[in-house]
Amino acid sequence: MKPVKKKPEEPELEPLCCCEYIDRNGEKNHVAACLCDCQDLDEGCERWITCKSLQPETCERIMDTVSDRLRIPWLRGAKKVNVSLLPPLVLLPVFLHVASWHFLLGVLVLTSLPVLALWYYYLTHRRKEQTLFFLSLGLFSLGYMYYVFLQEVVPKGRVGPTQLVLLTCGLLLILLALHRAKRNPGYLSSPAGRDGAPGHGSHPEGLPGKGQELPKGFPGAETAGGLNNRTLKDDLKGPSRMLARSPSKPNEDWCAKCQLVRPARAWHCRICGICVRRMDHHCVWINSCVGESNHQAFILALFIFLLTSLYGITLTLDTICRDRSVFTALFYCPGVYADYSSALSFTCVWYSAIITAGMAYILLIQLINISYNVTEREVQQALRQKTGRRLLWGLIVDTGQYNRGFLRNWHQFSMLGTRMFPHPAEDIV
Repeated sequence: MKPVKKKPEEPELEPLCCCEYIDRNGEKNHVAACLCDCQDLDEGCERWITCKSLQPETCERIMDTVSDRLRIPWLRGAKKVNVSLLPPLVLLPVFLHVASWHFLLGVLVLTSLPVLALWYYYLTHRRKEQTLFFLSLGLFSLGYMYYVFLQEVVPKGRVGPTQLVLLTCGLLLILLALHRAKRNPGYLSSPAGRDGAPGHGSHPEGLPGKGQELPKGFPGAETAGGLNNRTLKDDLKGPSRMLARSPSKPNEDWCAKCQLVRPARAWHCRICGICVRRMDHHCVWINSCVGESNHQAFILALFIFLLTSLYGITLTLDTICRDRSVFTALFYCPGVYADYSSALSFTCVWYSAIITAGMAYILLIQLINISYNVTEREVQQALRQKTGRRLLWGLIVDTGQYNRGFLRNWHQFSMLGTRMFPHPAEDIV
């Protein structure tokens, strides 16, 4: 028997204090040294002072450095703060307070905010990057509108305890529905999950990366274990087995990035970097995909938000513009800018109305798609390929592939994400 060589024990790392962290280069660093030893930042400041342009590569390195060093002290090492979380926390209160100074400033700010949000959306969507900006904006908007309501509207004495309780319950239900919608949308596990990551992009929140196993209790852990313990040949039947044998064959049912055969209506999200079962779209407001397992919660969150927002807008306008209907007070409320408290409340009402209108449009499109049993991805694909029927100036797109009638379509949607959900024969690849 040959003696077994013992591996040399690795030296134990010293525990980090609350202000220390391991940077992206694998070196120990300190929060107080966030502005030290940064040549790119020094070069950027120097070129900015001398009015010289910066190279795009330099800007990216500066942003990477800032995002790596932006941390807060925490137990057992400083925690990294996502940069995209911060702008809404700072800019939204500033913009709303500035908009409350004058009517023209309000018009300028409230029209520029959606434009800036759309610009940032297309910027990140074009780069296929995940961002927490819209999730932070949505959650902070809910909290800040509620704070303004408590500070400026309730003290005026026209909002009763029952109305306040109803509004608070609506806010809590929104958060619960968002939490449910943020969960696993129906990720497909790769048969080669032990050797490779789900995709080449960034991993969704809560999803294990390369070389990691799914923890117990994680949605889809049992499925992943079954796929890892059985061969792909045993798992797949019929045409799917032929696709698995020849992955190089061009076919839309084979995902080259996840190395798996997708079931019908599944799609690979280039932002999350993984395939999603019955994928509808990638929603930036929850920073996750909307798929088979969370589509119902997404619709519920939209519906509760619309009811709660409309109720809050009605209570606020009834307080600051008395003896006028809600629709009239929204467009004509004389003397509202004479008092700063009323002006701020009126500005928040218009901000909430803009957000509510956008969410109402999203909900309308979703309800139409559900009624025709079509996903948003299938709609976009049909528009690009010029297939399907277009009704009501393109508001309705019926591909006809999965449409089984209004009632059966809604019944199938109500069964999504449940074990009793039947996959019709037309949906099987």
